[in-house]
Amino acid sequence: MKKIKKPLFISLAIIAVVGSILYYFADRYLIEHVQISNVEQYEQEAYSSQEQIESLSLSSFEEKIDDWNYEGNGIKIAISKVSKNSGGGTFVYYVADVVLSDASQLKSAFAKNQFGTNIIEYTSKIASENNAIFAINGDYYGFRDDGIVIRNGVVYRDKPARTGLAIYKDGSMKVYDETQTSAQELLDDGVWNTLSFGPAILVDSQIPSGIESVEVDTNFGNHSIQGNQPRTGIGIIEPNHFVFIVVDGRSKNYSVGVTLTEFAQIFKDLCCTQAYNLDGGGSSTMYFNGRVVNNPLGKNKERGVSDILYIG
Repeated sequence: MKKIKKPLFISLAIIAVVGSILYYFADRYLIEHVQISNVEQYEQEAYSSQEQIESLSLSSFEEKIDDWNYEGNGIKIAISKVSKNSGGGTFVYYVADVVLSDASQLKSAFAKNQFGTNIIEYTSKIASENNAIFAINGDYYGFRDDGIVIRNGVVYRDKPARTGLAIYKDGSMKVYDETQTSAQELLDDGVWNTLSFGPAILVDSQIPSGIESVEVDTNFGNHSIQGNQPRTGIGIIEPNHFVFIVVDGRSKNYSVGVTLTEFAQIFKDLCCTQAYNLDGGGSSTMYFNGRVVNNPLGKNKERGVSDILYIG
């Protein structure tokens, strides 16, 4: 048996190491890992084992809709576009003022109707597949494997890790510490949806100190959330009265984005009492009545995401 020459052995070893590294990153960021293959079925089975969710009793009246407004089925949506100048340049953002008759009208949906990691679709596609009239991108739960994930009243993940956001069936919304509770406790307390990203940018009408130093994900491949960035966030004025904001950014001749403090101030100026930062950057997308309202990265091109919040 011939011995492998040293230079050849070294080359094979390098190839093996490089191959292992490439596979690791492909597995971590590209290869889909499906934990639940049919979310709709999973939720129906979960509902059947719980007390039946009360069906909404809504007055029937004609829907009114145009490019920026919707009214019908106990829902009111009004969207406005705002352009402002700051020391860093011009920034453009979109505000959706939403009033619901029941918090269960604010739903979540997953890309490809599946739950797992690296499963993505455009916000507009997920919205269309779920007959949404309005949607924003969510917290991109599929980029990480921790956090408390409750969606539409069903537990998907229970690995406390950070400051989360809970939306309750009574229409209220609270910032909470995931490490001090569990998914089941939250469910028992009446939580309908949770989001695990952050940071909280408005708590009891005040902007928390230190938000400009928070980083949600610090692993390789993650983009910093600090500085002027495209943003997506949710705020609340009173029960069942929500504010959704998407800021465009990273586009010098269109919109530079905003800092977290500037983002928080927008919510505060709109009389929100609580507000929470969601996944931003290329993910930041607002969808309404069959179209993408904003201009992601100034390129009119969406980035695939793992989940959305929507109103059907």
